[in-house]
Amino acid sequence: MKIRVEVKLKPGHFDPEGDVTAKSLRDLGFPVKDVKVGKLYIVDVEVDNSKEALKIAEDMCKKLLANPVKDDYSIEVLPT
Repeated sequence: MKIRVEVKLKPGHFDPEGDVTAKSLRDLGFPVKDVKVGKLYIVDVEVDNSKEALKIAEDMCKKLLANPVKDDYSIEVLPT
């Protein structure tokens, strides 16, 4: 079963990578106001149901994928 985990900075946290990307895009002539950078994980897990997949994904986020101080995350079980 595949799960999709998106991790992004909480509002108010400085995003230096997003700022550099926005500046670079403006320098290339694109009318960019702002860029926010996040991470997307697609994880294939060996489980029997979506409830179990969600539980595992939540544990992954708490233990490794997201920093609760600065990150928000969302989890989605992908259709198979």
